[in-house]
Amino acid sequence: MRSAIWENIFRRQDEKLSETALALSHVPVFNGLSRKELREVENIIHQREYQIGETIFQQGDPGLGMYIIIHGQVQIVNNQDPDNLIVYSELNDGDFFGDMALVDDADRSATAMAHAETRLIAFFRPELKDILSRFPSLGNKILMNLAKVIAQRLRKTNDLLIQAQQQDSGEPS
Repeated sequence: MRSAIWENIFRRQDEKLSETALALSHVPVFNGLSRKELREVENIIHQREYQIGETIFQQGDPGLGMYIIIHGQVQIVNNQDPDNLIVYSELNDGDFFGDMALVDDADRSATAMAHAETRLIAFFRPELKDILSRFPSLGNKILMNLAKVIAQRLRKTNDLLIQAQQQDSGEPS
């Protein structure tokens, strides 16, 4: 016979992830993190809501960190020429962007704008550095995952470059 009293005493209090921790767990940069580690990250991230057309960051701004879309839509654009807006990407729920800013100090290469009412999680470089000093194992997991993401994107860029060169030279792809 099962005892409800004992079940309540020994039931894990952390069985359910919060909406934020769940969103983090679906981002490759945070793959393989335990519930406890996700809570550590959740405690230091920032959340903000953006209205349609509101700028998240501007091309040329210092890169401070990465963003994860909880809900909404973000366009990554080149808006140097107001008459010729170039849309690089449209991102939706669960997508992330700006992750290279976690590891380098380069200025933003594009502008990010809310294309719908949007709620974002922001994870900034100083918070990553704090994790690395306080929880080295967790910080190293995040950095290794980040390296994998950047490597995958570099491979994809290389493949696209090879295809473009083959098309220019008339070679079959």
